[in-house]
Amino acid sequence: MKRSTFSLLILFCGAALFASPFNQPITAQPRKPNIILILTDDQGYGDVGRHGNPILKTPNLDRLHDESVRFRDFHVSPSCAPTRSALLSGRHEFKNGITHTILERERLSLKTTTLATVLKSAGYATGIFGKWHLGDEPERWPARRGFDEMFIHGCGGIGQTYAGTCGDAPGNKYFDPVINHNGSFEKTSGYCTDVFFGQASQWIKTAKGRKPFFAMITPNAPHGPLIVAEKYEKLYSDKVPADVAKFFGMVANIDENVGKLLALLKETGLERDTLLIFMNDNGGTAGVRIWNAGMRGQKITPYLGGTRAINFWRWPGTLKPAAVEQLAAHIDIFPTLAELAGAKLSPAVKAQVEGRSLVPLLRNPQANWPDRQLFTHVGRWVKDANPNDSKYTQCSVRSTRWHLVNTSKEGAKQWELYDVKADPAEQTDLAAQHPDVVKTMDAAYDRWWAEVLPRMENETAAQPAVNPYHELYWKQYGGPGPNNVPPGTKPVRR
Repeated sequence: MKRSTFSLLILFCGAALFASPFNQPITAQPRKPNIILILTDDQGYGDVGRHGNPILKTPNLDRLHDESVRFRDFHVSPSCAPTRSALLSGRHEFKNGITHTILERERLSLKTTTLATVLKSAGYATGIFGKWHLGDEPERWPARRGFDEMFIHGCGGIGQTYAGTCGDAPGNKYFDPVINHNGSFEKTSGYCTDVFFGQASQWIKTAKGRKPFFAMITPNAPHGPLIVAEKYEKLYSDKVPADVAKFFGMVANIDENVGKLLALLKETGLERDTLLIFMNDNGGTAGVRIWNAGMRGQKITPYLGGTRAINFWRWPGTLKPAAVEQLAAHIDIFPTLAELAGAKLSPAVKAQVEGRSLVPLLRNPQANWPDRQLFTHVGRWVKDANPNDSKYTQCSVRSTRWHLVNTSKEGAKQWELYDVKADPAEQTDLAAQHPDVVKTMDAAYDRWWAEVLPRMENETAAQPAVNPYHELYWKQYGGPGPNNVPPGTKPVRR
């Protein structure tokens, strides 16, 4: 073969290899990626068109699904603060002191090293935009936990306040919300989800080219109260009950913002340098009456419907789109992103992380993936109660094939056993037929409980007489008052 012909052949093969931006596997990662992690609040696995929803339309999430490595057996915690804690720490939330979403038991232990801290140590700019829900006192804010840029609301939802330290700005609303921006409150203009995506997009544009960035976009939607602009609600008002129409409208607004973000990455030349992850924080809520992907359970239950989550990983030119069937979880995100970022973990942080890096599965969805056990507990026992009294309340142990579940609300040991590969709807209890499996998994649960019990550091935390988030708000604006925004305050437009 002549040299010129051979050269042309090589060029042709190379062009074919890179013709599609989604067909180069991660075998030779050329750079540290920018990382965008979108974490929605109370959206369920079934609240995406590609997951079979017969009513909800999500064209941009469907596109993201098609262009991603998507984990189809990916699990989170049954509620929001626990999932955020596990994701940012690489270990079960109870080991971070988080056993609830309120009552000081939503506060991330100050002993925990966060993913943001690790990525920052690897040279990343770090920002969070939306919901934090891991402590509303200043020493627990994201700005003290590894994030350079902080643009958040307080508590678990906009306008929420509970006894103790968990609270948002007084009288806050989904439209024109007051936001804590790097320690100062700003009155913004627009719908909350648009505000969070808009601010994140501005920050991404300013971060571009200076250093790799990690942006967590964490809208409080579609969490209740179910509030959205009428144009989104109208998309579904004649198809589903009124509350579901609002909920689906909130998801439609999220989908629209994801589309805008995808366009931004392309327009700014960041697309091939950016890993975009999309996921939700717990099982489904308002939408499960319409579609729950055949699963049993929803948010705040230990069944698959309480923990199975959306999980898409898009990195054009590096990750080849594919479905991954192996069992994965939120605790795996920390070690995965740390590896992709080239971060060096100290022995203490290595000991903290109990998740696995997903890099082998991102490279090859059929990679060897040994069986594992994941533990779920809904938590939420009453304040100052002995956690041991709730050891067997709303909990589960999951392996690749088996799911050991206890739904007792009185703390009795009443295990159910499901073969989730043969029975993903969890309809046939096989505990009596497989006592050996129950015994083995029950023993594993006992060992796990003994590990987590000493780490529940927030159980007897004292509650202040005045909410500290409110105190800071009143210090800036004067107060107290239920809707205390000074006359003439100009909203910051996003």
